[in-house]
Amino acid sequence: MAQQTIRSGRPRVASRAELERVGFALFERQGFEYTTIDHIAAAAGIGRRTFFRYFASKNDLVWGEFEEQLVRLRSLLAAVADDVPVMEALREVVTEFNRFDSAVVPWHRRRMHLILRVPALRAHSTLRYASWQMAISECVAAREGVPVTAASPRLIGHLALAAAVTAYELWLDDESADLAELLDGVFRRLEEGFRS
Repeated sequence: MAQQTIRSGRPRVASRAELERVGFALFERQGFEYTTIDHIAAAAGIGRRTFFRYFASKNDLVWGEFEEQLVRLRSLLAAVADDVPVMEALREVVTEFNRFDSAVVPWHRRRMHLILRVPALRAHSTLRYASWQMAISECVAAREGVPVTAASPRLIGHLALAAAVTAYELWLDDESADLAELLDGVFRRLEEGFRS
């Protein structure tokens, strides 16, 4: 009869989501800066090499499935009817893109708190922001029939990113606030500016 190996301690992590949860718990307990990949891997019951199968760095762990979400954002932008004005289209898409089931909201708040409030993540976040901004600029360029390097797509990309970050900062400041309403509000102000 074959011998069974019985492991003691914490069960091994089996998914990206579980590894994120372990990492976030450590970030909250000991701080993002003081938590290493080795700490996360040990708490998850995996080795460093296994960690890197899930995430390229601890910064990437915080951003979760960003690339997949960027594909979703592009799909939503592409699905807007051509006769919808650009700024209205962006307001509708960004607001819809950031609607979350109530069960997910506390988790998303934790993620965004790290992204927007931890200095060590700001430089890394710049790369993610640039990808998000480019998705917006490409949409504007396609709708206006101009190169993505033209003034209008660049300007609107920057403004849309600033508006989204502003809404998220307001949301983090007020736990009773509704993120979709904040986004809709700041994008309406942009819309009004482009109409005047």
